[in-house]
Amino acid sequence: MYQTLKRINTRPQPYSAYTAETLWNDPHTSKKMLEYHLNPDINAASRSQAFIDRSVTWIARHFGLHRASRICDFGCGPGLYTSQFAALSGHVTGLDFSVSSLAYAKAHTPEVNYVQGNYLDFESSMPFDLITMIMCDFCALSPEQRARLLQKFRTLLADGGSVLLDVYSLNAYDKRTEQAIYERNQLNGFWSEQNYFAFVNTFKYDEVNVVLDRYHIYVKDGQQKEVYNWFQHYSYETLTTEVEANGLAISECFANVAGDPFHGTCDEFAVVLKRA
Repeated sequence: MYQTLKRINTRPQPYSAYTAETLWNDPHTSKKMLEYHLNPDINAASRSQAFIDRSVTWIARHFGLHRASRICDFGCGPGLYTSQFAALSGHVTGLDFSVSSLAYAKAHTPEVNYVQGNYLDFESSMPFDLITMIMCDFCALSPEQRARLLQKFRTLLADGGSVLLDVYSLNAYDKRTEQAIYERNQLNGFWSEQNYFAFVNTFKYDEVNVVLDRYHIYVKDGQQKEVYNWFQHYSYETLTTEVEANGLAISECFANVAGDPFHGTCDEFAVVLKRA
């Protein structure tokens, strides 16, 4: 038991594990994530519905979307943004890891081109006028994955096209604290239908402004799960450096993807990227 607890509480190297498939495609947790997505009143897996409505109104106006606009949403989930984009354009693509989320999206907006899989592997012969990546999904990726994604964005953009994405700020990083939690049926049954115990460790890496929430789940039937959620945090300057190293440039900066003015106390901020 001592060795198990020692392993649970040992600090791993940054980005030493990537467990997105465990989180998004496990039959039970993917169902729970879909429930979170579809709850209009919470900012958990998705923004609240009120924010999404405001965000889409701003995006449509700011980027001048019309029926011929070609739009791609990376990490589209159950289609909360793509369903509204489809009312604006006849050329909408949504990408996501989760089979459950995409099944819901396809059933409700079959006119959208939904692609299931790792968006790092996505290829398209169609250039896009607007690429979106919302809910700070970019921050869950390793430096190598982010570089690969930025280079993919550059390849996929049409001439004059834009990328809209949001990221966690250093202000949000300062609010996080290291901790270790032991809890029975943590998150009210999120991890399993059976009883389970969860060990949740939060580690901070000041040298790279990364937070890790790591979950060790021990289920009554003997099943074990280990999930790593990484959260990269940025200043405007560090994001600029990373973006420019991969052939893109920041053209605009906002407090969020609804176009609110940027300010220094934002926990997140949004940027518009163009080809450098």
